[in-house]
Amino acid sequence: MAHILVVEDDTQFLQLLVTMLTADGHRVATAADGVLALQQIGKAPPELIITDILMPNMDGVETILALSQQGNAAPIIAMSGGRRSISAEFNLASASLMGVQAVLTKPFTRQALREAVSLVLG
Repeated sequence: MAHILVVEDDTQFLQLLVTMLTADGHRVATAADGVLALQQIGKAPPELIITDILMPNMDGVETILALSQQGNAAPIIAMSGGRRSISAEFNLASASLMGVQAVLTKPFTRQALREAVSLVLG
């Protein structure tokens, strides 16, 4: 299975994602924001990156842009639940314009996660 980096600042949701992905046989690394994600990628490049959009320090859009500028080859799945002033749809549309391969609107099902991972990894 794949080596996946999950970038998510909500620790409970992050743990849920790790549990679901490892149960499906994937190796999972984690980062709480884009800054930490870029550090992780420098140490051990993943085969897939799943990133939240709204995070502190370096958000998902900034992370996707930085990865693109660095020539990142790993496919990216963006996820967002939005906030009161910014919808999840807007966040995910922004990520799609930057070339992510799939998007997930929070909350999503385990099946939706599996389908997105399968689609992106082929």
